[in-house]
Amino acid sequence: MRFLKNLAVFTGLTLLSACASTPAQTPPVQVNLSQDGKTYTVSTPISSFSDFILIETQMGDVPPRVVNLGAVVKDFASYEAVFIGEAHGHVASHYVQSKIFSGLHAANPDIALSMEQFERPAQSVVDDYLAGKIGEETLVHDGKAWPHYRSSYRPLVEYAKNNNLAVIASEIPGNMVSCIGERGPDFLDTLTGEARTWAAQELHLEDGDYKDKYYAFLAAVPSHRVGGDLSEAEKEKKRFYRYAAQVSRDDTMAESIALHMKANPSRKIMHINGSFHSGGMLGTPERLAMHIPGVTMANLHPIIVGDAKNPSFDASSVGEGQYLLLIYPMPKRFVQMKNINAFIKRTKDKIDENKCAY
Repeated sequence: MRFLKNLAVFTGLTLLSACASTPAQTPPVQVNLSQDGKTYTVSTPISSFSDFILIETQMGDVPPRVVNLGAVVKDFASYEAVFIGEAHGHVASHYVQSKIFSGLHAANPDIALSMEQFERPAQSVVDDYLAGKIGEETLVHDGKAWPHYRSSYRPLVEYAKNNNLAVIASEIPGNMVSCIGERGPDFLDTLTGEARTWAAQELHLEDGDYKDKYYAFLAAVPSHRVGGDLSEAEKEKKRFYRYAAQVSRDDTMAESIALHMKANPSRKIMHINGSFHSGGMLGTPERLAMHIPGVTMANLHPIIVGDAKNPSFDASSVGEGQYLLLIYPMPKRFVQMKNINAFIKRTKDKIDENKCAY
């Protein structure tokens, strides 16, 4: 019975019955590699959206194995900066990040939360909310919080507020990202005054693993491909501008974290972002290391499995983080093209709001 309870804590799985099994009768959860060496399969299902499985890989330095949340927190507590990649809007992903944050705070009282989900201009609004000067509705509206703030990020911010912890609004404004994507990185040279402080002072646009990874993403996702009747030179220019837009987010988040760490030398940071920004310790983490050489960092990377009854992940994913978070599949957003067209029509005005406006 105790083994079953521990297994539930270890993996995040909810055990619905406490049958008469003994520890000797219940095999441990196994992580098995397929014969072709391409896929790892876990020997227990993910029962619901709220459940999850944590896999330790240490970015390929150890054979993948199931661990509990406490082990993850204990390991992460030894690092100066921890990056929690998320699957935006997934309940299990957000639950785990909130538990890791509270666990890290218990281990290290001097810690701050850094968030992709608030842009730099909103820092004063976030600070006012934490100080009790404004209410949540004002935070959401004036701080331009993400649409699912209340269901996804409220627990983190409330924990920070109730424990007097700083929250860093680390992201570049979205319309600036759009401008860089349309006009290129030189757009930043046209900004003056306060607006220029909302983006990183320097963008790191060099060739490397992150650029290769982003270009591969553009090629693999139909809606992001650069095509049409453009010349190859024009296509490459568009790809580079899109890469610069992506990098502007990573560089701004990394700079925001670095500035806070330098101003508070003993303080640890937990940063949350979409998993692409920190997968493989590329993107934002590698740029933080440019600001603070030698900074110790770790990463949790989420994977939405294809089959909850037989969870698996690609062997190539072991290098995405020290730990992988396996979570329940998301439902299809659309099945019929007419529904996709209707969605595009009703959201066009919202999309236009985030276009380049400078």
